Amino acid sequence: MKVIICGAGQVGYGIAERLASEGNDVSIIDQAPALVQRVNDMLDVRGIVGHGSHPEVLEEAGAKDADMMIAVTLHDEVNMVACQIAHSLFDVPTKIARVRAQSYLENRWRDLYSKNNMPIDVIISPEREVAEMVLRRLGLPGAFDTISFADGRVTVVGLTCEEDCPIVDTPLKQLTELFPDLPSVIVAIVRDRRLFVPHGADQLYAGDSAYFVAPTEQVARTLKIFGHEEEQVKRVLIAGGGNIGLYVAREIEIRQSQLRVKIVEADRDRAVEIAEQLNRTVVLHGSALSEEILREADAERMDTMVALTNDDQVNILSSVFAKEIGTRRSLCLINNPGYSSITRSLGIDAEINPRAITVSSILQHVRRGRIRGVHSVANGAGEVIEAEALETAPVVGRPIKDLDLPDGVRFGAIVRGDDIIVPTGGIEIQPKDRVVIFATLEHVRDVEQLFRVSLEYF
Repeated sequence: MKVIICGAGQVGYGIAERLASEGNDVSIIDQAPALVQRVNDMLDVRGIVGHGSHPEVLEEAGAKDADMMIAVTLHDEVNMVACQIAHSLFDVPTKIARVRAQSYLENRWRDLYSKNNMPIDVIISPEREVAEMVLRRLGLPGAFDTISFADGRVTVVGLTCEEDCPIVDTPLKQLTELFPDLPSVIVAIVRDRRLFVPHGADQLYAGDSAYFVAPTEQVARTLKIFGHEEEQVKRVLIAGGGNIGLYVAREIEIRQSQLRVKIVEADRDRAVEIAEQLNRTVVLHGSALSEEILREADAERMDTMVALTNDDQVNILSSVFAKEIGTRRSLCLINNPGYSSITRSLGIDAEINPRAITVSSILQHVRRGRIRGVHSVANGAGEVIEAEALETAPVVGRPIKDLDLPDGVRFGAIVRGDDIIVPTGGIEIQPKDRVVIFATLEHVRDVEQLFRVSLEYF
């Protein structure tokens, strides 16, 4: 696949890194020579210095025979115009744009992105994606990662096995015997920073991070079996009243009226602005690094601190301070992946990486086969994929045990009509089944091949 990426920042670099590692032909455009030089030095891609929405620059990048345009510069308007030119002048089949300003995303303007107006096939909104992830994490306080698939019917949860986890040192195959009616499947384990797909003889150890797949209504029960019986969140303290913080607070007011929310915002004008847009949320002007402000915000009584400022260091330190004061849990937004290795040692319970979320959203549209959803885990070491089985796909009509799956692939759930089925060796995938699968990075292509569609289908 030939892909042009406009924007060589964190998101653009992350996408280029992933696509290039999979053998795609990638060109990346940016106005900053230093960023383009970094891309050329570090990745097997073609870097071009220039403006991503200028026709001659797109032409130089190979737009005439490109399969996809991904516009992820810092400027919404550049991303939108780049997609328009890619369509109008070069007939690029698939165009993806990152759009951050919420006014562009209102439902009443949805016709703006039709082929007759501004032909963008996929709109990616990092702020909205991150905010929705925060809301899901608040709903499952025992998890450090949570992703919904199959229209919300299946959930993938990442959790940490604590010292008191009831099922540590128990072979996984015995869990099926102990809980025969529990439709949950452990699809991946991270141990000592190594991600692997477990077998029946493997055991969970204290300190492991595990990912399981379960019907959404069975997630709470599964968390309980792992020893996670955290009380539901009732009081939330948000550090940072930017687009993400405002979106989270507003959606909590709409969806969860029983939650009490307070926001700490350092900029006075912004604090006044968001206070006028919220009804029940208390907005405090001050620094989230100030113990006085945190105490004024009742941090000692809060169930969760959510740090969502634009500064990673402020997010990390404010989370640590809040927990020292008495906040029970902390959730921290971190842009720099280099900080991920220290968050747990500082007592931060969970983190959110905006780049990883945005890259996951885009990978869904890059993957071959009928892929409905993708979520990258463990800093890109693996992916959870939702794929639809069409009639001519190689996966259809064969028992799972006969598919010769590599060690790095594990089926987590099969959604068939109104039923959610636990995959076993004798189960055959049927046309229109939606399958949730985990794959380590080196085996993602194997999953794509299983669900590829032959030309006869069309």
